[in-house]
Amino acid sequence: MSTVTRAYLDQRLAAAKRCSKEAAMAGAKAAAVATVAAAVPTLASVRMLPWAKAHLNPTGQALIISTVAGMAYFIVADKTILSMARKHSYETAPEHLKNTSFN
Repeated sequence: MSTVTRAYLDQRLAAAKRCSKEAAMAGAKAAAVATVAAAVPTLASVRMLPWAKAHLNPTGQALIISTVAGMAYFIVADKTILSMARKHSYETAPEHLKNTSFN
């Protein structure tokens, strides 16, 4: 059984912080794009469609837009964290596990 050094733990903690920061930034970018993408048709439909004008008050409009933004943030952040974890686990894997050829 191998021992874990303090430097190794510090290195892993720094990598985890870097990955989470990168995921948060990617999620924020996706949320900004999703907000615009959801706001334009929502606000346009409220002005043009009689049903939407009658049934979507400002609270409902904000709920639609913020739900889309929140979903985009968490989906992109989660996918970013998972892809980075997959990449880093492959980099630190033993050589016999990295060989994925079927020869």
